[in-house]
Amino acid sequence: MATHQNDTAARPDAPPATTSKGLREGSVGLLATVVLGLASVAPAYSIAVTLGYVTLVVGHLAPAALLVGFVPILLTAFAFRELNKEMPDCGTTFVWTTRAFGSWTGWLTGGWVVQIATLIAMTALAQVGASYLLDVLGLHGPAGNDAAVATTGVLLLACVTAVARRGLQMAASVQYVLLGLQLVALLGFGAVAFVKHGAATPSVSWLNPFAIGGFGPFAEAVLLCLYIYWGWDALITVNEETKNSRIPGQAVLISTFVLLGTYLFTAFAAISFAGTGSSGLGLGNPDNTGDILATLAPSVLGGALAKVVQLAVCVSAVAALLTCVVGSSRSTLSMSAHGALPPAFAKIHPRHRTPAFGTIFLGTAAAALLVLLTVVSGKFLGDAILSIGLLIAYYYGVTALACVWHFRKQLRNSPRDLLLKGVLPLLGGLMMLAAFARSAHDMLSPAYGSTSFHGVGGVFLLGIGSIVLGVPVMLAVRSRFRPFFREGRSAVVELTVTED
Repeated sequence: MATHQNDTAARPDAPPATTSKGLREGSVGLLATVVLGLASVAPAYSIAVTLGYVTLVVGHLAPAALLVGFVPILLTAFAFRELNKEMPDCGTTFVWTTRAFGSWTGWLTGGWVVQIATLIAMTALAQVGASYLLDVLGLHGPAGNDAAVATTGVLLLACVTAVARRGLQMAASVQYVLLGLQLVALLGFGAVAFVKHGAATPSVSWLNPFAIGGFGPFAEAVLLCLYIYWGWDALITVNEETKNSRIPGQAVLISTFVLLGTYLFTAFAAISFAGTGSSGLGLGNPDNTGDILATLAPSVLGGALAKVVQLAVCVSAVAALLTCVVGSSRSTLSMSAHGALPPAFAKIHPRHRTPAFGTIFLGTAAAALLVLLTVVSGKFLGDAILSIGLLIAYYYGVTALACVWHFRKQLRNSPRDLLLKGVLPLLGGLMMLAAFARSAHDMLSPAYGSTSFHGVGGVFLLGIGSIVLGVPVMLAVRSRFRPFFREGRSAVVELTVTED
């Protein structure tokens, strides 16, 4: 074990030290970082399973909802970029919220909530990737069997954990292939759908959010869209392994705009080809909402090429799974290095220069959770997935406000600082927290999702419950990590421990 202390005195307004945690510096450039960010969102899977639900709410105005849902994501992305420029640490939200609001908020919001959201997402991605893989291989019987899907999902988790453990360069190389297949499939599907006989001519009016009837449908559609953009921030967790410090900030904005363009193109194409009717192939048909691409691809591309689209959704889930393991293990590495988690999470593999223990731990935890939720109920797993939206809106919102608070003394320095460090992050944070409040209100209903307990929606209990559960957990671990919780904001100024 090597302990590194920063000679600079810890000050509440000083950025954290840049002492190395043992990761391999200069591993990835701009393109690889953008690819990691895009892959973590699982674009093919996200648009396939979300577009139908958005269309049910707002019809042909689904592109408008996608555009409006992008706004708080973009505003939050500015906050992430400015914070990363000031404090380039692979702990990202954990470090930033700790620096702004103290160790309690940092551990709960930037640590616990982020990890729980990612863990639940990993179980969902493993399940989706497994079921699609079995279906693509023609194993339709096992694809409909919960035990077979869970077993295959555990195997997928083992594979991506092994790749992540080998190093960021290998993970990035795999992601080039996986993301490339997704984008080719989506763009190919869209291009053919536009020119199919009978396809309607796209209209600019589909982008008009003011045409959505009422605040309720507007808010519901935007909340659905928030989920399909979530995950791009995983690219910032590799900020200590990029070739220069400007890359993560550039990659944040590039990846979000690429996502917006891809989603809008696919949505316009699907609506042009199938319309928004409630029967047949229409996107307003409830029978089609579970997977729009699987429904439309055979009619658009034919049986053989439709399999390629199906494969793209499968690899989309697997690619996101890989990036989740990469990102989360680096977050726990930072928490451990700053004294907020056991030292084992800071152990670096001597040859691969990766957080080996954290990587294996997260992969194993996701596998265990997948098996547990599968045994309990498939409906329970579905509600757990829906609850992720609450966790996303919560920690994105708090992180955006952390940007405003941390830079509050600099906002008068220049119009740029006022706009990019103050106004835009503030708007993004308020929009995210408003989305959180609206989501929590809607999820209270026992009719929301598939489960309920004593008249309260299961999705609400899982989402809010995950956040509340973090409080007793934090109190329990506080006695072991007293220096971190006692020193508060100054605790992350110095890197306390790295494992070699």
